[in-house]
Amino acid sequence: MNYKYQITIAWSPEDECYLAYLPDFANEVMQPVTHGETYQEALQLGLEVMDELILHLQAEGKPLPIAKLVLA
Repeated sequence: MNYKYQITIAWSPEDECYLAYLPDFANEVMQPVTHGETYQEALQLGLEVMDELILHLQAEGKPLPIAKLVLA
């Protein structure tokens, strides 16, 4: 899917892993949405969660969130 939603990846010293956040979906799911041992793994898993959330919202007939931040 090609949506314009933000994914934030941040290192957590406490958890000793990278955490993935989906700010545009904050009203739909608890944050962070997933994690990974590497930045790339957290990003990939975050994209998978985003795809699942979009499919779930569409199946429920709910509107998709409006992207909050667009960087040029």
